[in-house]
Amino acid sequence: MSLRRIEGAGWLALLGGGEFSFGETLEVDHVWIERAPEGPIGFLPTASGSVDYAQHFASYLDEEFDRELEVIPIYRPRDARRQRNLDRIASAPAIYLGGGVADNLLEVLTDAPARESLADRLRAGGLVVAIAAAAQALAATVRALRGGALPGLGWLPGTAIETNFTPAHDRRLRELLAAPGIDVGLGLSAGSGVLLGPAGECEIVGTVFRIDGADGDIEPLTAA
Repeated sequence: MSLRRIEGAGWLALLGGGEFSFGETLEVDHVWIERAPEGPIGFLPTASGSVDYAQHFASYLDEEFDRELEVIPIYRPRDARRQRNLDRIASAPAIYLGGGVADNLLEVLTDAPARESLADRLRAGGLVVAIAAAAQALAATVRALRGGALPGLGWLPGTAIETNFTPAHDRRLRELLAAPGIDVGLGLSAGSGVLLGPAGECEIVGTVFRIDGADGDIEPLTAA
């Protein structure tokens, strides 16, 4: 199984969602944590805009993995232009993009220097992790909160992503597949994940589905 992603020496982890405080992401978190170099993990709260999210996630990482979290406070477009935040991204061994609303993440990052800084981190060998709405935002197109579709950040060309996915509710993903230039749909169930390496490596955790084309069959995935 192969998925296209932007080039880079690092790993990209896409997580399907789930509540970490209830242990729903514990299995997939173990997998990406094992690939995270030493040092504080940078956390972007951009999609949710929540301060509490970062505090609870920091406690979770400390208790479960003995890892430290550093909040990179990008909430608004001006935050995504501040040099201090760009430096924080560049120095973090791993970056975690928290969940929330994809529209929020896109509004803040699309035309901001932080977008390129994140891509540079992946190119330079860093680990980038995105969960739920943040994972959707990294695709080529994204389902907008108020209906329709928005251009994503384009880290997975030709691909649309639906998180917290179940095969019985595939309509929204198929609608995205009907957009021009979108030929692969990735359905990530809660608690699942896909890790994409720099040389085409792929590791799958939990239940992940692929649809080729708007009328294609839903196929469960396994790593090649």
